[in-house]
Amino acid sequence: MMDAMVLDAPGRPLRAARLPVPEAGPGQRRLRVRACGVCRTDLHVIDGEVRCSRSPVVLGHQIVGVDEATGERVGVPWLGWTCGTCRYCRSGRENLCVRARFTGCDIDGGFAEYTVADERFCLPLPDGFADREAAPLLCAGLIGHRALRMAGDGERLGLYGFGAAAHIICQVAVHEGRRVFAFSRTGDDAAAAFARSLGAEWAGASDARPPEELDAAIIFAPVGALVPLALRAVARGGSVVCAGIHMSDIPSFPYADLWGERTLRSVANLTRHDGVEFLRLAPRIPIRTAVTVYPLARAADALDDLRHGRLTGAAVVEP
Repeated sequence: MMDAMVLDAPGRPLRAARLPVPEAGPGQRRLRVRACGVCRTDLHVIDGEVRCSRSPVVLGHQIVGVDEATGERVGVPWLGWTCGTCRYCRSGRENLCVRARFTGCDIDGGFAEYTVADERFCLPLPDGFADREAAPLLCAGLIGHRALRMAGDGERLGLYGFGAAAHIICQVAVHEGRRVFAFSRTGDDAAAAFARSLGAEWAGASDARPPEELDAAIIFAPVGALVPLALRAVARGGSVVCAGIHMSDIPSFPYADLWGERTLRSVANLTRHDGVEFLRLAPRIPIRTAVTVYPLARAADALDDLRHGRLTGAAVVEP
């Protein structure tokens, strides 16, 4: 038997449980979980904003685990299974697979002592990162990296919502020679100082106008009202990328905010290629993740601290 934190249904609190240790089937690996990052998507699952195909379910999709059979340390991301046959999979867009299953949502995740994962979606992890440091790379890092690529090569980059993803992608952007402008909640001086410590040249409130026009902006906060603000902050030809899996409704805005060949787009999930590419890049920068660690039994506290903005960087649960 193993310890796990279970969500019985949306709107219910996480429940500590003793579950049978899962058995790996064909094409799967059983992993002893060493660390699991805590993500805003977990909150969306709890709140019913992201729907799961099963209930109850073990949350957690930024898993660092050790394969019991081989001793290899691997990472398991949000995308946990794809069909490989739909038109999206066949065209290199497995992140859009119509039958995709997601870790910690459709597949039991990493808020447990053990988990089972599809061997195709177990990513090799770079050396030089402790387990707790590597965990946030597997969603905050991967989704952030995909969003950065979608934003284009512009020099002046705005990051809205300076949490787990932004604190990683800020480091990537600075490494690439970009100028970073960080936006956080009004009055969150700690987040602004944190952003500047990672190389952002300006940090201010999310409703503030930056000191100059941006070439691109990435919105990590799940707040639809930020979309018009970001569009007004980018120059003609600029891009606004919504990086979350869920966002509150976007309010109406005048066409003038979009006009001038500005682009608004979303990022959905990730591909294995994203994972391999980013995890090769991370040690070359090198990225340093700021983490707050919680024991497995306090996973609900980690989620509550994330919900109320009491974290700097990322939260990680360790069994």
